[in-house]
Amino acid sequence: MTLQLKALWGLTAAVFVWSAAGPKDGLTWVMEVAPAVVGAAVLFALRRRFSLTPLAQAWVALHMMVLMVGGHYTYAEVPVFDWARDVFHFKRNHYDRVGHFFQGLVPALLCREILRRRGVLARRAWLPFVVVSFALALSAVYELIEWAAALVMGQGADAFLGTQGDPWDTQTDMFLAGIGAAASLVFLSRTHDRQLAEVARGA
Repeated sequence: MTLQLKALWGLTAAVFVWSAAGPKDGLTWVMEVAPAVVGAAVLFALRRRFSLTPLAQAWVALHMMVLMVGGHYTYAEVPVFDWARDVFHFKRNHYDRVGHFFQGLVPALLCREILRRRGVLARRAWLPFVVVSFALALSAVYELIEWAAALVMGQGADAFLGTQGDPWDTQTDMFLAGIGAAASLVFLSRTHDRQLAEVARGA
C-alpha cells in the first residue's frame, strides 16, 4: 500500500471517530454509517485474497467519508451545504445528492474491477452496460430500504430519508447514481485499466 493510500485510510479512520462523537441523531448515524463499517470489514477480510486497486481503494475511502459526514449531521443538515443553499437560493440542502452520485460511481468501479479480474464477461463490449445496470439496481435496492424504514419507523425515519419535501427525491437519487456510474466509466476507466494490468502482471 502506498504512503498516499495509508494517509487516506488514516484520514478515513479519523473522520469515523469524529462522526461517531455526538452525532445529531444516533439511530440515523448507525443507519447511514453502517454500510461504510461493513465495507471496511469486507475489504480488511479480503485484503490478502483480493486487494483492490489503489484507484478503487481511494474512491471507496472517499465514499466512506461522505457517508460518515452525512451520518454525523444527517444529510439534510450538513452545514456547508446549508450555506450553499442560502447563498445560491437553492430550495434544499443538496448534500444527499453528492451521496447518491457516489452511490453510483463507487459501486460501478467495484463492479468493473470484479468483473474484469474474475473474467466474468466473455465480451468486453457488455461491460459498461452491466456496470451501469448494477449501480442502478443497487441504488433501487437502497431506495427500497428507505421505503421499508419509513413504513417501520414512521416520522422517526425522516432524518434517514432526507427527502426535504421533494416528491421526486427517489427518482432524482437513482438518476444521480446513474450519472455517477457513467462518470466512473468515462473518467476513470483508463487509469483503472492501467492498474488492473499491473495487478495481472503481479499475479
